[in-house]
Amino acid sequence: MKLLTTGLMAGAMCVYAMGAQAQDHSHHQHMNHSGHHAEHLDAAPLAVMGGHIHNKGEWMLSYRYKHMDMDGNRNGTNDLSPEQIVTNFVNPNGPPANFRVVPTEMTMDMHMFGAMYAPADWLTLMAMGMYMQKDMTHITFQGMAGTTRLGEFTTETSGWGDTKLSGLFRVYQQGAHTIHLNAGLSLPTGSIDEQDTVLAPNGMRPTLRLPYAMQLGTGTYDALPGITYTGHSGNWGWGAQYTGEIRLESDNDEGYSWGDKHTLNTWAGYQATDWLLLQANASASTQSEIDGRDPLIAAPVQTADPDNYGGETIALGGGFQIKPSMAELRNLTFGAEISVPVYQDLNGPQMETDWVGTAGLKVTF
Repeated sequence: MKLLTTGLMAGAMCVYAMGAQAQDHSHHQHMNHSGHHAEHLDAAPLAVMGGHIHNKGEWMLSYRYKHMDMDGNRNGTNDLSPEQIVTNFVNPNGPPANFRVVPTEMTMDMHMFGAMYAPADWLTLMAMGMYMQKDMTHITFQGMAGTTRLGEFTTETSGWGDTKLSGLFRVYQQGAHTIHLNAGLSLPTGSIDEQDTVLAPNGMRPTLRLPYAMQLGTGTYDALPGITYTGHSGNWGWGAQYTGEIRLESDNDEGYSWGDKHTLNTWAGYQATDWLLLQANASASTQSEIDGRDPLIAAPVQTADPDNYGGETIALGGGFQIKPSMAELRNLTFGAEISVPVYQDLNGPQMETDWVGTAGLKVTF
């Protein structure tokens, strides 16, 4: 927790320093740019949701594609091999005594569809739906004990996830500096009873309810609080955002709830040309383990243990946004970015994230 706190402070100091540096640029230079340019400078990275507020009567529709790649396992900050997991960790769901199935790779692809509308200058409404696909590859070890590999198998799930509704409330605007509050609600529209065929240690292939990581939603109503600051000067723009995911129910229909999550995003951007914005970002997050247990998730695999979820992560990333200067295309914005964790302290054993990529298109009218 100490390292995560240090990371949060470092990120905030980085944004403050960037802002101070940018303030040294000529204000006259910024005033020579159009409002279109200033709006681009304020743009948050694509992966940051609710990072900007709109003017009265303005609409924005967006599509984002996000890919997450996970490879390997760790406990805390230490990497683990599959053999270490099956020999050193106890299965809490009953016999066999040790885990006998270990996930080795996971990918998640998310298609996010968003809409924003501002009925007033101080209020922007936002809605987002998400369709996702998850794939997880496992190694099954033979029998009740030992490190003999029986084989591999992959489980898959796909469908709509939870739906998010939010309001963005402008509470401060002075010159190039804006602060708004984020207040939202996540609706439990994603499935939490997905099943697939697995390879058991005895060689059989039963169809079971998949572990928590492979489900499509939380199953609970979740509060989405937050606060966002943005600023710009000259060719520079910057911002910071805190967001939370707070479970409003002690458990869902299957008897559990995901741990609360807190995230800090910071970013800085440089307007390289009239149409190209370059951005760098840093993020830090912390999440507690799952509370409760689904009695139908009871396989001898680490992902079936609610305690093997959550942890602390710090990531760095970069990307770009393109906003054409041609009049007929100026309402369009395209961008892409990639983020790589530089620190992961996980409630393991659990899989570690290798990288996350996001690409998207936005249209404002």
